[in-house]
Amino acid sequence: MTLIGATTENPSFEVIRPLLSRCQLYTLKSLEKDDLLKLLHRAITEDVELKKRNIELRETSALLRYSGGDARKLLNILDLIISAESGNDVVITDKMVEERLQENPLAYDKDGEMHYDIISAFIKSIRGSDPDAALYWMARMIEGGEDPKFIARRVVISAAEDIGLANPNALLLANAAFDAVTKIGWPEGRIPLAEAVVYLARSKKDNSAYKAINEAIELVRQTGNLPVPLHLRNAPTKLMKDLGYSDGYKYPHDYPGHYVEQQYMPDELVPPPNPSKGGEHLMECYLPMSPLMIVIICSESSLNCTQPQPNSASNPTKLYPVRYSPPFWGGVEGEVLTPNKHENSNSRLPCSQPR
Repeated sequence: MTLIGATTENPSFEVIRPLLSRCQLYTLKSLEKDDLLKLLHRAITEDVELKKRNIELRETSALLRYSGGDARKLLNILDLIISAESGNDVVITDKMVEERLQENPLAYDKDGEMHYDIISAFIKSIRGSDPDAALYWMARMIEGGEDPKFIARRVVISAAEDIGLANPNALLLANAAFDAVTKIGWPEGRIPLAEAVVYLARSKKDNSAYKAINEAIELVRQTGNLPVPLHLRNAPTKLMKDLGYSDGYKYPHDYPGHYVEQQYMPDELVPPPNPSKGGEHLMECYLPMSPLMIVIICSESSLNCTQPQPNSASNPTKLYPVRYSPPFWGGVEGEVLTPNKHENSNSRLPCSQPR
């Protein structure tokens, strides 16, 4: 016995794996324009009923667009158009097709594969810094009847995942666009949404926070529930204080520059000394590219980063060092982007060497 089945859905999602593994899968692709035109001409010249009438295909763009590459749908549309005309002579134009059908021609199933394919193309266009393509795919979703809030949510996610610390304002703008869509509704909501999409696509890109949290989660899964160091624990009772909770904790605000060196990671995750650096860890400095706030994150045991004076001619921006970064945080060794030149990714300001 041979079973033959057909589906318009993706078999990877709709057919169970045991059955799919025993099947020979064939993919039927949409017909090309030339194939559809041949089918139209053959229908009006060879069909028993249609060839009795004088049918002229003056314009075919709407027919092809509404068919979506589906031969069966194309013939159904042709039959509908001709059946609506009482006379023997029928001149088919794009306007006639649009008036007769009065429906959305776009193939967009909000619960099917097309939904995920288009949103994937949309996000990848933003990530790839192509605002035109991003707007095109967003327009496809809009015309296909996608929920505007779904699009707005994806824009917010893209701002955090793909633009990230390269331009923290992107997340603010994406959230503002989401809020605007919620408040003003559709179709006007498309305007702030489009503004946010163009802004994200044209922004510099950075996914270090995205990668860092994923690696942190993976580290937690690998290491389990490591105990919190005693000096970091809260000690609201005398018993807890007697047990050593909060003992030795250094309050950073009590120290110059609001910083004091101490351990924050679990004991098992404290990196060992680097012999090649005389017992000190490699310095890694990272600067989020924001014109409003500059932060250097360094991971070496005794760090002294340069702090230029605010009004210095050579270095007008003050740098605030932060002493520790997790092992999964990316960084640039011994250098940092300057905020006044954040548009130029090659402009960097070195940290001073450890003393």
